[in-house]
Order: sequence, then structure tokens, then C-alpha cells
Amino acid sequence: MGTGHYFWAIFYFTSLCSASLANNAKINFREKEKKVLDQILGAGKYDARIRPSGINGTANLPTLVQVNMFLRSISKIDDYKMEYSVQLTFREQWTDERLKFDDIQGRLKYLTLTEANRVWMPDLFFSNEKEGHFHNIIMPNVYIRIFPNGSVLYSIRISLTLACPMNLKLYPLDRQICSLRMASYGWTTNDLVFLWKEGDPVQVVKNLHLPRFTLEKFLTDYCNSKTNTGEYSCLKVDLLFKREFSYYLIQIYIPCCMLVIVSWVSFWLDQGAVPARVSLGVTTLLTMATQTSGINASLPPVSYTKAIDVWTGVCLTFVFGALLEFALVNYASRSDMHKENMKKKRRDLEQASLDAASDLLDTDSNATFAMKPLVRHPGDPLALEKLRQCEVHMQPPKRPSCCKTWLSKFPTRSKRIDVISRITFPLVFALFNLVYWSTYLFREEEDEVPLGFV
Repeated sequence: MGTGHYFWAIFYFTSLCSASLANNAKINFREKEKKVLDQILGAGKYDARIRPSGINGTANLPTLVQVNMFLRSISKIDDYKMEYSVQLTFREQWTDERLKFDDIQGRLKYLTLTEANRVWMPDLFFSNEKEGHFHNIIMPNVYIRIFPNGSVLYSIRISLTLACPMNLKLYPLDRQICSLRMASYGWTTNDLVFLWKEGDPVQVVKNLHLPRFTLEKFLTDYCNSKTNTGEYSCLKVDLLFKREFSYYLIQIYIPCCMLVIVSWVSFWLDQGAVPARVSLGVTTLLTMATQTSGINASLPPVSYTKAIDVWTGVCLTFVFGALLEFALVNYASRSDMHKENMKKKRRDLEQASLDAASDLLDTDSNATFAMKPLVRHPGDPLALEKLRQCEVHMQPPKRPSCCKTWLSKFPTRSKRIDVISRITFPLVFALFNLVYWSTYLFREEEDEVPLGFV
């Protein structure tokens, strides 16, 4: 056996010994962790029902609990139910002097537990919660860390459906503030106080995506409440959501504008095309009514007028007005036809009278007639009439207005109504758009957002 073989044998034996010693050290270290846990949480040594002491172990001071959270996702914001769903990692941290232990010269950084009932827990609850559940796949997503100085960190992943009262007066050009409220259920502020963790108490995932909203900003605040049983500590997070307008522009506003413009096509159709104009007016009116009912079906029946109600109501009025305009045109057309017939009859009668008078003059051409005086007295009625006619002819003729001159090109009243409607309807609709968008788009920011968000 050579020297090289002896060297490799000694190296192999040394490696086995070092690995065995390392494993034994790990086993001994885990055993020490178990001993520490038994030492601080053993039977008769720790009572999870007793509240920890306050600052510096003072029993008459409240226990301070620092809170922070990480918003993982916001799945939906429901306008009809006025609620939103959120998934978050929720953390609480407090100090329990009874849980101090030896860290074995810095080797034991903290102890980890997965059973929350082993230590005292704050009685925090979400006051505006509708539904909620923990996550248990594959294992319960919860842990408790106990640090050598007695500090306890509790972390859990939960999903919540929270109430969010909304003001929909500016819908869909609105911003909504949804809150997440946390409070103590049984401990008053004399015993338990919740505080936001210094620094960054609320974190939001970077790639947060919402279908119809954008999270603009958030604000942390305190919301302590007083009841007849005492004052209770409360924390809240206000989330400011801005509604994405592009979806509503494509799905609601542009189709409504198109329907209103289509209803104006009847102004260019002939007055005699009754089936075409009636079908166009009724079709656009029913389509607009269906569009309006579909919009209202996705919103709660609130007692005030929303911005979308103003838009759909005015668009529906324009479509209905176009249908009524045809009814007026049809009535005026029949009236014009009646007048034309009356004029024709009058002309026929005048022509018949002239023919009869001509025949009578031919038969009485030899009859005598009275001589008229050459000079009339000033009071003569015929002279006065001649004088008035001369004065009228001497007055300068009035210059007709451009509108009357332009309308005189259209002889019938029904045609004039159509021509006036072609100009009036688009102008009034454009004026409405100017007022509507200037009112809802360029409103003051203070009217929407509380002072804390500015």
C-alpha cells in the first residue's frame, strides 16, 4: 500500500468525522430550540389568556401592537354591491416580556411557531368586512416568530371582501375611496393600542392590475371609536381608486352619439317617405332605450342623478325629438297640401268671375255711364286712398333678412322645418356636449378628494 493510498484514507475518515460532528451539532442545536420553547411555553409557565405588560413591563400601561400589511392583489370592485375584494399579508408585532430567552450568543435569532393559540394574540377584527378566509394550501399560510428580547411577530395571508360605500354622482367620471378598517373587539385603549409601524406601514405589489380602476394613492390614519363600553383603538387605510374612462367611452358614449346622429338622417329624407322615417325613428329610440336599461342594470338604484343618467337622458331626448319632428313635418305637409288646394280653388273661382265679368262687359258695351268729376274734394274717400297709396310707394322698401331670404327658397312649411332641424339639432347637441364635458371633466379636485389625499 503506497503513501498516496494512506493519504486518501485519512482524508476520507476525516470528512466522515467532520460531517458526523456537524450533524450532531445541528441535532444539539435543534434540541436546544426545543428546550427553549419548553422553557418559555411549558405547562404552568406561560398563560396565553393574560395580556402582556405595557412599555418596560409596566402593568398599568396598554400593550402596544404595531401593524403593517402588504397588499398582494385587489381582485374586483363591485359598483352594484358596493364592495371590493383584497388579498393581503397582514402582520402584527408586540413585545411580551414573558417570552424572553437566551439566544446562545447570537446563534438563535428567533423561534418559529405555526400555532397561534400558543401565545397571547391581539383581538383585532376588520370592522367593514363582509367575508373573509385564511389560506391553507399546502400548509396554513401563517407563522409566529419569537425574538430573544420577547418581541413577537405574527404574519398571515388572508382574503377579504370589504364594504365600500360609494358616491356615484359623477359615474363614470368618478373617484372612489374604499377603506380597510381594523379595530380591537374587546380590549379598550386602556389595555390595548394599535399603531401603524413606522416607515412604510402599507406596501402595494408593483404589478397591481385592476380591470376598470387605477389605484392612485392611499393614506393611513387612526379611527378610534367611542361606545358606551369604552374607547377602542382603530386603524384604517383609505385607498383612492380612479375609474378608467376609456372603457365607458367606447362602450357607452360613442355608441350613444352614433345613435343620436343616425336619428338625424330622417331630416334629409323626403317628407313622403313615411315608412322609412318612422322605422328609423322607432328603431333608434328602442336601441337607445335598451342601451340605457343595460347601463342601469349594472348599477344600484340610487336616489340621486348620476352623470351617466344625464348623458343617456339627453341622448334619449334627442332621439325622441327627432321622431316628434317627423310627426310635425307630416302634419305641416298635410296642412301645406290643404292650403295649396284652397289656393287652387280660389284661383279657379277668380278666373271664373273674371270670365263672367268679361262676358257682361261685352254685352253692355253700348250702355250709358255717369260722368265722373275731374276734381275731387279733399274729403273724398277715393282721394284719401290714392294719397295713402302714394305715401306707401314713396317709403323706402324694407331690406329682407338673410334668414328670411334663405328660407324663402323652400316654399313649403314642412320643408322649412326639416331644414331648420338639420341645423338646430346638431348645434344644440354640440352645446350640450360642451357644457357636459366642461362640467364633469374640469371640475375642482377638492370636490372629489378629501383633504388628506391632496
